Amino acid sequence: MQTRAELKQESKNLLKGHWGKAIGLNVLQILPLLFGLLVGVGIITAVILFLAQEPSGSFADDVARGASGGANSNSDGVDFISNILTSLIETLLIVGVNFTLLDWLRTKNSDFSIVRGIFGAFTKRDFLPVVVLWIIQSLFEFFWSLLFLIPGIIKTFSYSQTYYIYKDIADKGGDEDLNYLDYVTKSRQLMDGHKFEFFVLKLSFLGWDIVAFLTLGIGQIWLVPYKKTTYMAYYRSLAGDQFKPEQSSNDDNGAYFEQ
Repeated sequence: MQTRAELKQESKNLLKGHWGKAIGLNVLQILPLLFGLLVGVGIITAVILFLAQEPSGSFADDVARGASGGANSNSDGVDFISNILTSLIETLLIVGVNFTLLDWLRTKNSDFSIVRGIFGAFTKRDFLPVVVLWIIQSLFEFFWSLLFLIPGIIKTFSYSQTYYIYKDIADKGGDEDLNYLDYVTKSRQLMDGHKFEFFVLKLSFLGWDIVAFLTLGIGQIWLVPYKKTTYMAYYRSLAGDQFKPEQSSNDDNGAYFEQ
């Protein structure tokens, strides 16, 4: 198992000279972060300016009236469905990009299609399994979180490698022998004794997250690909060859890579 420093160095070595491609691959994850930070800064600035000009108490009254009006809204059901669909689509996009990064780490082949990489999970083989696995994971994490917040977070780390185990087994042609719950179980078993280790790896980027925030999100343009590649390097190092598909001379290295 590689150390955190080794995982990060491997990611930087892979991305060196290919940052443009890596940024393009992660663009749909970068843009919302940039937009959210800019909007957040704008709102905070507007509130501060408003409070500086508003007589004491009137702003709080306006907020209370707005909250009261919102409570009477009938859009809760629509918002709930919208949030579910947004979460599902976001997961499909993230998983597709991570599939591509995982193949890139293994093959060192940067000659892949960015568009195909972004939508790598929207394929005939992967779309339904990823959706079902997302539903299973979401339900498990929800029920665990009912016990308290911490168990839910712990289980999130337990199930974090589910999609990538599925990919490796499917690439190997062994997915017909397993049901969807098996992938979740294999992830839990793989992460046994490694959940805190993965948590610390994620936490080690906190400094860079702060720097990216101070640059109004501009730093996320480079930070997102760096983090995602490191997380895929972690899976590759942790899983080893136990799920990895056998490579043959005729292997096309996945649908992302151009011929």
